[in-house]
Amino acid sequence: MTQQDFPDCFYYLISRLTLMVTAVLRKGFADAGAESIKPAYIGLLNALWQEDGLRSVELGKLAALEPSSMTGVLDRMERDGLIHRAADPDDRRAQRINLTEVGRDAQGPVLKVVDAVLSRVSSEVSEKDLRTTKATLKKLLLLAQKERG
Repeated sequence: MTQQDFPDCFYYLISRLTLMVTAVLRKGFADAGAESIKPAYIGLLNALWQEDGLRSVELGKLAALEPSSMTGVLDRMERDGLIHRAADPDDRRAQRINLTEVGRDAQGPVLKVVDAVLSRVSSEVSEKDLRTTKATLKKLLLLAQKERG
């Protein structure tokens, strides 16, 4: 690959799209009065909205976050009043992650913002193209996971 090819590289395009959508989501959360929600929290919040009180290890797997990333994200979510940690009564080495009232109440506004942003961003892309793109991204993700080992 040459420098001239880089703007057409799928990695560059995915990275730029991620940065742009993250910025739009951040603005959407602020406009919705949910400033404490960061786009990086969405995967963890979604898992907890499905099942509150997960062990941190289970939560990390569901949200596809590395253990090294989990501590920092959980620290920030706790600081922002979205979760609290509690000792696991069945395993004193483990922690259970529980939503606070603020974290539970954020579900509606957050999902509304995410749906609106993703709808606007993809509004000029056909359903067929979106399905193809998602399938391709899933394949790339699997291949990257294999490469990582």
